[in-house]
Amino acid sequence: MQSLQNNTIKATLNEKPGFHVWWRLLRPHTLTASFVPVFIGSMLAILDGSINFLLFLVMLLAAMLIQAATNMFNEYYDYVRGLDNENSVGIGGTIVRDGIPAKTVLRLACSFFILAMLLGVYICLESNWWVMAVGLFCMLIGYLYTGGPYPIASTPFGELVSGFFMGTMLIGISYYVQTMAISTNMILISIPVAIFIGLILLANNIRDLEGDKANGRKTLAILLGQKKAITLLTIFFATSYLLTLVYIGIGVLPLWSALTLLSIKKAKQAVTGFQGKTTNVEMIPAMVATAQTNTIYGLLLGLSLLIQIFIPFSF
Repeated sequence: MQSLQNNTIKATLNEKPGFHVWWRLLRPHTLTASFVPVFIGSMLAILDGSINFLLFLVMLLAAMLIQAATNMFNEYYDYVRGLDNENSVGIGGTIVRDGIPAKTVLRLACSFFILAMLLGVYICLESNWWVMAVGLFCMLIGYLYTGGPYPIASTPFGELVSGFFMGTMLIGISYYVQTMAISTNMILISIPVAIFIGLILLANNIRDLEGDKANGRKTLAILLGQKKAITLLTIFFATSYLLTLVYIGIGVLPLWSALTLLSIKKAKQAVTGFQGKTTNVEMIPAMVATAQTNTIYGLLLGLSLLIQIFIPFSF
């Protein structure tokens, strides 16, 4: 019976053997949360007249390695704490469903961190060694997100921490290593991006609300309850788009950034996808739509900054 249920979960989540097992371990749908901030920070640097494309690529690879490692730490520690089982959704499932040894996942996560640190040496040589200190602190937060005695992911502050470090901090580092400066506009532009990234976690926690509650977690979704958490999701989606319009109006963003409004349709899908749903499997499309909103918004925002270089268009 357990094997049958396991196979049903695999079929529902379209899980396949072989290379697909390791690909799922990376949780590729979450990697846009690291790609988007680096892309935006670098496009802002181009707009301000400074870009080193090799440095951009190295920064992008380092950020995605850290994100993937954080996902693996999540997989490992949730398994060790007994939070994940073969029926859990929203995870790679490499340990509980595919039989990959937990220690292998942990070693791979540490290896990704080491590779990111080696890339960080090059980044520092091209910019400033203070970047290494900031980067190491961000990596520590990535580890403590699910590792350590008091995992951040189990508290009401997970959305705030993930949004700030993966949004504002990562955009800031990406911009700084190119320009050796931090601008007010960069900080302002990072805010809606940080909100979108935080909403990915909120959507994840809405989907996993019942399971997290049973395991003693105190996430924001649990404290608010499902209906209020969905309302909060809606409010922050609207806030991000409103900020974008305000920034366009006051000249912080170019008119081309109105292209980001094309992502509203996906945000609406995310909100309506949660409404009336009772099981975590039913809520998977809404979770995916939330992550896709961040991806589409971020790519369009970065693209709008790039277009502005060649075709200036502002109020």
